[in-house]
Amino acid sequence: MVQPSGERQYPSYPRVGVGALIRCGEQVLLVRRKFEPGKGLWSIPGGLVELGERLEEAVRREVKEETGLDVAIENLINVGEVIEADGEGRILFHYVLIDYSARPVGGRLTGSPESLEVKWVKAREISRYKTTKALQRLLKKLGYLPKEEKERWKG
Repeated sequence: MVQPSGERQYPSYPRVGVGALIRCGEQVLLVRRKFEPGKGLWSIPGGLVELGERLEEAVRREVKEETGLDVAIENLINVGEVIEADGEGRILFHYVLIDYSARPVGGRLTGSPESLEVKWVKAREISRYKTTKALQRLLKKLGYLPKEEKERWKG
């Protein structure tokens, strides 16, 4: 689903989002975000859980919408959060993020109105991309970043 304008900013409660770290051999699928938070930055495919939707269903739906791929969910790999305040200290965005590992099982890689770009990236080259802070934290946790990259992003 394409993001409705303004609906996610200044929320009255946290939003639940899901993401998929999709691997194929030595590559990971990244999407360049079209919307805030993280507009223009690279991340993993994902989005908000819809009312009545199970988490793994939401992952498969969001991946299909953003990338054209069908995926098999493997494991829960991370639970995190994104909380961003505006210049006045008001909460601009608040997401609880639930990430899974997944592998492609069908479909065809295509772009979508929800992202600026979609591409396979060698895992060892991810640090060359400007990524969201949430993806940086996930990559550190999973050991995808060389030691010097972990230190550069420390904080």
